[in-house]
Amino acid sequence: MTALTTPPPAGIRDRRAARTLASRVLGYAVLIFFGLVFLYPFVIQLGNSLKTEPGAAANPLSPLPDPLSTAGFERIFAGTNFPLWLGNSLLVTVLVTLGRVFFDSLAGYALARLRFRGRAGLFAAVIAVMAVPGVVLLIPKFLVLNQLGIYNSYAGLIVPLLADAAGVFIMKQFFESIPVSVEEAARIDGAGVFRTYWSVVLPMARPALITLTILSFQGSWNEFPHSLVSVQDPDLFTLPRGLADLVSGSLGKGTQYPLKLGAALLATIPVAVLFVIFQRYFVRGGNEGTEKG
Repeated sequence: MTALTTPPPAGIRDRRAARTLASRVLGYAVLIFFGLVFLYPFVIQLGNSLKTEPGAAANPLSPLPDPLSTAGFERIFAGTNFPLWLGNSLLVTVLVTLGRVFFDSLAGYALARLRFRGRAGLFAAVIAVMAVPGVVLLIPKFLVLNQLGIYNSYAGLIVPLLADAAGVFIMKQFFESIPVSVEEAARIDGAGVFRTYWSVVLPMARPALITLTILSFQGSWNEFPHSLVSVQDPDLFTLPRGLADLVSGSLGKGTQYPLKLGAALLATIPVAVLFVIFQRYFVRGGNEGTEKG
């Protein structure tokens, strides 16, 4: 026999509903507060980029431009090498992103599926590389690039970034969540290892590939330390290196807030647009990569 439960009185239900509503309102208020705190610097950046030079210097924390001016953006394209930096960043970012998606997925599949001597040690080395601060490798990276003869060239900007340990780890974790039976069916049909990887497994890893694409694009687009040790020619500067040159005062005296913040705003837009478009795939890929099927 099942015991009959008496519903709580109306007053208790009302108090519970009130507490639930209050906690929900408080939770949303906290989220909105921290959201505004996070967005405020971007609002300041946009507002100052549309101010005049004296207006930005007089009140840099005000988000409202008074008067409104686009002189900063005009100077960006007419008085700096911003178009050149933008072209270099696009070239480097596209090639590095394509290289990382291919090589990281290939290495991740090998570590997830192939059985060979030293596999566990190799994966441990990949994890160890993720723990090494990037700044520690700057001087060795410069020495290697100089020894190979690709210092101060596009090859020096691109080749060292074509693979990264974090991407290999993400792809390995995702490939391990795919049932092995799918690959066995392909091998019965006569597909080799690479054909199975390319035609069967890789299309199933679209969420992880999109996640890796976003991370690779963002990382290579914002990469500054590597460009600092790999190139010296101003014609090879990418956006982060060029913006650092602007901030250091290469255009002369004065704060030049509209120019600097306008250039930083333009450099932020491509990554922000990419993330907004593919954010649902990014979250899905991060979740599926931690599950085992």
